[in-house]
Amino acid sequence: MAEITAALVGQLRRMTNAGLMDCKKALTATNGDLDAAVDELRKKGVATAAKKAGRAANEGVIAHYIRPDGKLGLLVEVNCETDFVAKNDSFREFCSSVAKTLVEEPQADFEAIRTSQVTKVGENIQIGRHSTLEVEGSGMVAAYIHTGAKVGVLVEVGAGKDETTSKDAFKSLVKDITLQIAAANPTCVSRESVDPDLIAKEKEIAAEQFKDKPAQAVEQILKGKMEKFFQNICLVDQGFVKQNGDISIKEHVAS
Repeated sequence: MAEITAALVGQLRRMTNAGLMDCKKALTATNGDLDAAVDELRKKGVATAAKKAGRAANEGVIAHYIRPDGKLGLLVEVNCETDFVAKNDSFREFCSSVAKTLVEEPQADFEAIRTSQVTKVGENIQIGRHSTLEVEGSGMVAAYIHTGAKVGVLVEVGAGKDETTSKDAFKSLVKDITLQIAAANPTCVSRESVDPDLIAKEKEIAAEQFKDKPAQAVEQILKGKMEKFFQNICLVDQGFVKQNGDISIKEHVAS
């Protein structure tokens, strides 16, 4: 039997906003398994969110580079020790240069680049995670860095033909999509790309919550719950934030 410590109970409470006693009971029932305890609380209708635990982020920023032809882009996380350095213009310029070098000179000596910056700012600098997207065929790659440079978005949007990408309307649409992702944090593009196991799990949790209701009512409730689930996690089903959710992203793209 795993030891249910106060720290573990506190962590589950932060993840779910559930009460301390509910968290302790859920952890006891699941032998200290955090993820299983979250599901246990959700089945009982106690948890208000299903946030996953994660370690505290280091100081630093996210930088991006888009190749001049617009066909390839990269996001990179560069960490430092203090917020003071993270906000420094010189450090921001360094991060931008790292992003460009990762694309244009991937064989560069990044350890030498890093240690040079360590010497310059007097802090431990780490070049962290980076992600690249490259468009196949017609389309473009775009990036958006939110204020503070703690959130970054990289997106690839296809087009029917190359000349479409030079039009202002297309560029505006792509920008809207990057802003939507930054604001609403979708995990999938469409419901067709959602993991079937995740869908089954959500249905199971919802069914457990309303198991005492008549079967016909449960069917309708489940339909509504799953629709809301897809609207939360699927980009094209989300309400367009710039229009207060009055239309979906799918409808915005179609317009």
